[in-house]
Amino acid sequence: MLEIKIERTKNPAQKPAPGAPLGFGKIFTDHMFLMNYTEGKGWHDARIVPYEPISLYPSAMVFHYGQEMFEGLKAYKGADGKAYLFRPDMNAKRANASNDRLCMPELPVEDFVQAVKAVVSVDQDWIPSDPGTSLYIRPFMIATDEFLGVAPSKTYLFMVILSPSGAYYESGLAPVGIWIEDEFVRAVRGGIGFAKTGGNYAASLIAQVKAHDEGFSQVLWLDGVERKYIEEVGAMNIFFKIDGKVVTPALSGSILPGITRDSVITLCRDFGYEVEERKISVDELVAAQKEGRLEECFGTGTAAVISPVGKLRYGDEVMTIGGGEIGPLSQKLYDTVTGIQTGRLDDPYGNWRVCVDA
Repeated sequence: MLEIKIERTKNPAQKPAPGAPLGFGKIFTDHMFLMNYTEGKGWHDARIVPYEPISLYPSAMVFHYGQEMFEGLKAYKGADGKAYLFRPDMNAKRANASNDRLCMPELPVEDFVQAVKAVVSVDQDWIPSDPGTSLYIRPFMIATDEFLGVAPSKTYLFMVILSPSGAYYESGLAPVGIWIEDEFVRAVRGGIGFAKTGGNYAASLIAQVKAHDEGFSQVLWLDGVERKYIEEVGAMNIFFKIDGKVVTPALSGSILPGITRDSVITLCRDFGYEVEERKISVDELVAAQKEGRLEECFGTGTAAVISPVGKLRYGDEVMTIGGGEIGPLSQKLYDTVTGIQTGRLDDPYGNWRVCVDA
């Protein structure tokens, strides 16, 4: 167990008033967690300190070679007034999968969860309670060696910051429009597409700008080799309901293994749906839509939870799904996941909802 030193701020910030618009990732709480890693010594100096700028040398390797991992999860105000997390051990395990691919040190799962719990506990008064709101949690790790050379760093900094947030999309649960990208690629098998690292998101920006200019909220990426198989949306995994079955792209090494994705697959199977994790081509999707067999489409992710998709654009073709309205399965999944997260519903699995102070 980590020994965490706590230094509380002497200048607490003004918390947002109930009902005030929060946006996403724009407001930050009073404190943050930090811990250092040194080769030969391991992780050390776990601490919670006031939220403030950090000091790095211009030669810090993260600036030059991109050794960086980040995660995203949320804390919720439960119906009983307590603070809860959703499957934080899964985030810890995914963080280590990213760390391994990026030649960064492993952070023990129990230490990751303890660090998140500790800083959320200190700032739990920042957790908003309005419907659809939460405290977004951003754990991340960066390389800090002062060295200009392509090699793994020998020192790292692990941090956790917190941000009270509203809905990821301003439209809330209203169906969004998705642009299917056929010019640029985000990742290829054998690369770092499955890792949660900044480089993947930097690679996605050019298509994101193009999609926004055309009036679409997000980009749906195709595979980087054959350029015909659907992979994932920029900030979400993607699901389709076709002929009564739930279909989602199989994890292939270029797709982020989402925690919400895993949860939705489990729930859909428990609801009685057949779930297929497989390759699905954009041509198959277009044919299913034209033949009236594409019943629903939705994205899943920590930030948006469930994001129904009302239209897809591929080339010159715009496909409207479900009349542009949220489908019954999308609604049921949103209600179930958020119900478990906040305690409105029982946790049928016993370990999905985790109390911060337990």
